[in-house]
Amino acid sequence: MQRHKSAEKAARQNEKLNIVNREQRSRIKTAAKQVLAATDAAKATVALNDAFSLLDKGVKTNLIHANKAANKKSQLSKAVSKLTAAK
Repeated sequence: MQRHKSAEKAARQNEKLNIVNREQRSRIKTAAKQVLAATDAAKATVALNDAFSLLDKGVKTNLIHANKAANKKSQLSKAVSKLTAAK
């Protein structure tokens, strides 16, 4: 248990930020799943734009590493391009 007020406050802040970070990571994962699950090219493109936005926000707030986001964007782009090519 913390003995200083500043340590107690830091622990409270860490708990709150942990919840926020988990929610944001979950939103990123859900957006990626929606892109991969899309069967229509138009829906996949819309979902891809949403996923890109969430990934970029995650990088900006140091939630995920920039290279991981780039790899995920590449993976999702390939999946959408396969759908558009299948037309």
